[in-house]
Amino acid sequence: MSFRIDRQTLDELNLLGKFRQGSVYHLFNQVKTRGGEQLLDMMFRDPLTDAASINTRSSIFRYFQEQQLSFPFDVQQVTLMREYLDAGSGGSAPMVLAGMVVKKVLSGLTRDERYKKNIQGLQATIVTLKKTAGIIALLEHKSGPFAARILAVKKILEQPNMARLTEMDIYQALPVQTLAFYEHLLKSRLTVEMEAVLQFIYELDVYIAVSSVAARKKFSYAVALSPEKNLLSVQDLRHPCIDNAIGNDLLMQENSNVIFLTGANMAGKSTLMKSIGIGMYLAHMGFPVAAQKMEFSVREGLYSSINVADNIGLGYSHFYAEVVRVKQAADAAASGHRLLLMFDELFKGTNVKDAYDGTLSVTEAFAEYQDCLFIVSTHIIEVGEALKGTPNMQFRFLPTIMEGSRPRYTYKVEQGITEDRQGMLIIMNEGILDLINS
Repeated sequence: MSFRIDRQTLDELNLLGKFRQGSVYHLFNQVKTRGGEQLLDMMFRDPLTDAASINTRSSIFRYFQEQQLSFPFDVQQVTLMREYLDAGSGGSAPMVLAGMVVKKVLSGLTRDERYKKNIQGLQATIVTLKKTAGIIALLEHKSGPFAARILAVKKILEQPNMARLTEMDIYQALPVQTLAFYEHLLKSRLTVEMEAVLQFIYELDVYIAVSSVAARKKFSYAVALSPEKNLLSVQDLRHPCIDNAIGNDLLMQENSNVIFLTGANMAGKSTLMKSIGIGMYLAHMGFPVAAQKMEFSVREGLYSSINVADNIGLGYSHFYAEVVRVKQAADAAASGHRLLLMFDELFKGTNVKDAYDGTLSVTEAFAEYQDCLFIVSTHIIEVGEALKGTPNMQFRFLPTIMEGSRPRYTYKVEQGITEDRQGMLIIMNEGILDLINS
């Protein structure tokens, strides 16, 4: 079963984007190889939905963080090895030998570079295999969740022909027969094994890169629980892409699966919701999370409505786009899937009365779906008062502290419903009315 998430949620949480500054992907994209980057892409686009698989992957990241390794391979050599193996020669051993002889003759008569590239490719393969043997020797005696992968690659390198290859001196001239023999061996008889070695290198690249980010940023690893528990427990949760971010503790479970979040504008409601969504997504990937501790029941998907825009192409106003978004989330929840759904400032595209009625009705309806987790934020604090008798509801707010006429935001979640109303004060502080009147 694949993890359910749509483009809007991915964009609102800024999860993807290789070249997008501030994206979560950009934060973790410290890999060295093209294959490592492709593997990282796959992990980001396909979160896991099985608790055992999630915990296994996170344990591997933790294992590499404990080893404190640097990526031991020469990236250029790995690239040359990849190109060498991809340029398959095919055919029988005699045909490969004949082709190699022709390439050598042509290299002497013309500017044909194929023979030279064959030599460089095999040399790069030898160098890379030696490096692989070295990292295997370093890790093979250490028990851990990566031990089976290490043993599998060790068995490949211990094959007699592979062992002889790794012992070759790349600085000596390689005879044509040797070049042809190993080209046939590596590209025809051991294609699966060589692909396994390269995949092992790409995995090392990702595990070392991501765990290094975790160590530098002081992230931790979440523990995945069965979906039935319907639990989200997190301590010191932060936004991973904000330096010196303020952390918060949260607890959601079956009998308190709805957080009704209030606070003044700029108090941090949207950032908190994004932090929760990003933390949940990374946790399902088995990646480190920006928290001191996190336990969560596996979800089947994640939906957010934080920055809903109008749709000129479809003729949607901002309000109608919000309504469509809530309908999509309601359909997903009603389908029986266990989801995390987050709504920031519901129905802010309409008048206050309709926004009040809509937020109240939708939140009451959501509270009945105890298999899902919901977070609803608003600055219409009167809705909170009307919801106080609703089961499964917990009320949290982000406070504003006034220092004279200037607001200061703590970004620390407190229990209850805010009474802060600083909107007009901010308008006055910015001198808008004085500017207009002048």
